[in-house]
Amino acid sequence: MINLAAQSSPIGLKKETAAALSYVLLIVTGVIFLLMERNPFVRFHAMQSIVFSIAVFVVNTVLGIIPVINFIVPFLMLAEFVLWLVLIYQASQGVEWELPVLGKYARKFL
Repeated sequence: MINLAAQSSPIGLKKETAAALSYVLLIVTGVIFLLMERNPFVRFHAMQSIVFSIAVFVVNTVLGIIPVINFIVPFLMLAEFVLWLVLIYQASQGVEWELPVLGKYARKFL
């Protein structure tokens, strides 16, 4: 039986480091690590990074277009930044932390 969690990364990084880096440039690093990695932990975080990036873009775009509520966007962006930092931290600690709604989509797309 092969232990996937113990295998080394194809790019020579620990799984926690690779998972955390998958969030750094959002969709860009998410796609890179999704394509390069075989470790399920890293692939989950890479896919969650992609789903999170798309959701952030869509929500910010929609709220930015609506003039009545576009004042919310700066506060929302601050909350998204904090959530992004939490995702990086959780991945770096080896925690497979799943976002409440988006994490389920990330698992489904894997």
